[in-house]
Amino acid sequence: MPFDPVPGLLAPATELLEQQFVSLPTHHPIIDSPAIAQVLAATAHRLADNYPYFHPLYAGQMLKPPHPVARAAYALAMSINPNNHARDGGRASSEMEIEAVREIAAMFGWDQFLGHLTSSGTIANLEALWVSGQLAPGKRIVASVQAHYTHNRISAVLQLPYSSIPADNRGRMCLDALEAELRKGDVGTVVVTLGTTAIGAVDPLPEILALRSRFGFRIHVDSAYGGYFCLIPDALDEPARLAFTAINQADSIVVDPHKHGLQPYGCGCVLFRDPAVGRFYKHSSPYTYFTSKQLHLGEISIECSRAGAAAVALWATHQLLPLVPGGDFAHGLAQGRAAALELDRRLRADNRFQPLAAGAPELDIVVWKLNASTPQRASELAQKIFQAAAARDLHLALVELPLICFQHEPVPSGHDPATVTCLRSVLMKPEHKAWLGRIWDRLTAATAETMGG
Repeated sequence: MPFDPVPGLLAPATELLEQQFVSLPTHHPIIDSPAIAQVLAATAHRLADNYPYFHPLYAGQMLKPPHPVARAAYALAMSINPNNHARDGGRASSEMEIEAVREIAAMFGWDQFLGHLTSSGTIANLEALWVSGQLAPGKRIVASVQAHYTHNRISAVLQLPYSSIPADNRGRMCLDALEAELRKGDVGTVVVTLGTTAIGAVDPLPEILALRSRFGFRIHVDSAYGGYFCLIPDALDEPARLAFTAINQADSIVVDPHKHGLQPYGCGCVLFRDPAVGRFYKHSSPYTYFTSKQLHLGEISIECSRAGAAAVALWATHQLLPLVPGGDFAHGLAQGRAAALELDRRLRADNRFQPLAAGAPELDIVVWKLNASTPQRASELAQKIFQAAAARDLHLALVELPLICFQHEPVPSGHDPATVTCLRSVLMKPEHKAWLGRIWDRLTAATAETMGG
């Protein structure tokens, strides 16, 4: 990936933008170019102390490089530095955000909704659970033990009770355990994760929807990681496909464009199926909302100042890569999914490795442990292979998982909480499919060095 996002194209676009303001009196800010050059050189040296997140040999955490058009559009918008809290601060970028969010909502099958971008998935989830608390004051929020830890933290911030629901050996929320909690009568919201951080597990949304019809609660879908997979349902196994097909029945949805959406940090998105929840955001500001009678995004957001450049980058990306099944964006998702399936296949054919007992990955995250005499020894080997792979420029990740994830028989609630350190690879770049052979060669060489053979 070139460091210049669109060689030769950003300068003409910048010049075109400048021409839109030629009627203004000439203004030349004082710039100390030699000093800036020196600072930028020092900055470049400091930034070299990073993993190569942009390269296909980085296959560790959920770090996907923004598309060149997103980087260029973000830089272009920074010439103005709009603020999407109010139209005073971001007229064009506010409209672009509304259009981009509408396209995300349409991807989930919604044409009537309330939604906006946020500075992160954490803030997006906070807003969703805040609205849940307004609608069901004091009622519990429950989520799988494999849900992102932010839900527990957010509930504490909102002063709402929170409980974790056990997960099965596929990393999915246990339905029997959930029903037992629902029978207590104090659950207001169930957080359904479509794409857990650890292994990309997809909670059984259709079955949870059936429980909602019996017990009455809100369903918040945290698809910060997995949301875009609804564009490629045919590439998914049936349980995940059915979950993504049912996502339009949720009460609220969160997705992170700065993950699979090819955007720079930070760019999250929260959507509500019922636009009437906007009443909870209502507030007055004697100095903000006067330049337009149209909706100001700050009127439907907990956050105040937000980078309008994030909306511009997302809008531009959608213009180039529309969120439609069968399109180039969807094809990129499918490439990562195919790479994950192929890596999992190779791991299962090598007796040094033990992938998850439940079967192939549900999305594009692959996890495996080392075959060893004890979990402690397997954990030690994972650490050593992690380092040996990095020495070969292959960057993986480590994850601590319950041992039940590697047991083929179902395990009831209250299982042994013993864990093991595993290797984990997030194959979310479209290029990962073409690079899978080179990734495998480096992995097996690092393993041979560590384990022998």
